Amino acid sequence: MRRSNPATFTRPAALALALALGILSLAGVVLTARPALAEDGMVTLRGDPAAEAAERQKLFSTLAAAANADEAQTTAAHIWSLWFRAPNADAKALMEQALERRGARDYAGATAVLDKLVESAPDWAEAWNQRATMRYLLRDAEGSLADIDRVLALEPKHFGALSGQALILMHQGKMDAGQAALRKAVDIDPFLSERALLMGPPGRDI
Repeated sequence: MRRSNPATFTRPAALALALALGILSLAGVVLTARPALAEDGMVTLRGDPAAEAAERQKLFSTLAAAANADEAQTTAAHIWSLWFRAPNADAKALMEQALERRGARDYAGATAVLDKLVESAPDWAEAWNQRATMRYLLRDAEGSLADIDRVLALEPKHFGALSGQALILMHQGKMDAGQAALRKAVDIDPFLSERALLMGPPGRDI
């Protein structure tokens, strides 16, 4: 059965919407920081790398084939839980500190902690992703994009990083590059909320 296509906008409407929502959406999208994770003890320690890689692959396949938004959100939540698995106890503690400071809207403080985290755990994609979020909230779009590049080098299917990248680029007026990033994100998570910003001619499915 063919999945229904997401809503799309004509170019002028999509441009206006992307520019209007860029800052507000990105605050929760550049790999949603999910501050409750620290409070709920959900920043956990990494297990067997091979087993976790196999689990991620299975979840990504399930996500791509999701029949509805509820199913997609449930699967995406499981993927997020894997992304928030720290490589060691020190990295876990730093991530929890950063999320707590973000929850208190201490973005500069959170960034300072994340600076230490990406230095001590450079192979943890979510560390870079969280710093990308903080950098954007501190109005450092270029720094955020640089961190997103690091995220995607480590986790090419990070739909949160891709959607954040898309919103930044569209907010900068780089619509073609932004749309390309957004299409990649929607290919991974077909029910991603930012899919509504995909542009196309009136009446044409994307």
